[in-house]
Amino acid sequence: MFQEVKDLNPQQCYQALVAAVIPRPIAWISTVSASGVLNLAPYSFFTVASCQPLVLSVTQILPRDLQHKDTLNNLQQTGECVVNIVDQDAVELMNATCANFPADVDEFDAVAVPKIASEIVQVPGVAISPVRFECKLREIITISEQPMGGSMMLLDVLAIHSADNCTSEQQIITEKVNAVGKMGGSSYSTTSASFELQRPR
Repeated sequence: MFQEVKDLNPQQCYQALVAAVIPRPIAWISTVSASGVLNLAPYSFFTVASCQPLVLSVTQILPRDLQHKDTLNNLQQTGECVVNIVDQDAVELMNATCANFPADVDEFDAVAVPKIASEIVQVPGVAISPVRFECKLREIITISEQPMGGSMMLLDVLAIHSADNCTSEQQIITEKVNAVGKMGGSSYSTTSASFELQRPR
């Protein structure tokens, strides 16, 4: 199959990306609005943008109704968030926060997600998350304001929390994080199976 992008509609482009760019890590992002309402939402267009300084990148795809999601709105208002990593124990709760709650609903309360106070930012994190990154907003880069267009949120990491059961000698142990990833459609993947390859010298 060969497809030129100019011949595809936005939904076809989206399907190709989410089906082939896999697995994608999940940023379960907690934010707070200017009026103090907490929000918790997962994003699978998530990666590392820089290690020095430490910057995470999360992209929001603009819905067809052109209404930005609460996460982006809250970041613009208050400039802080926590990126919580999702493990297999939390995947059902994470999925429940995908629901389209009104902006004045606190997803922590609505879905009964346990929260924990952060050390630097005002936004709480997910208490059961194996790894949490306290962040402040660096920049929002708008790629397109069209339906299915993207806005990239660049987040400066201020602090890293890791659970004792996935930490050894001040290092996070990948296998112990037990993270899940997003595949195409409604499918998820685990990180329980892995293999090693040594880089060529």
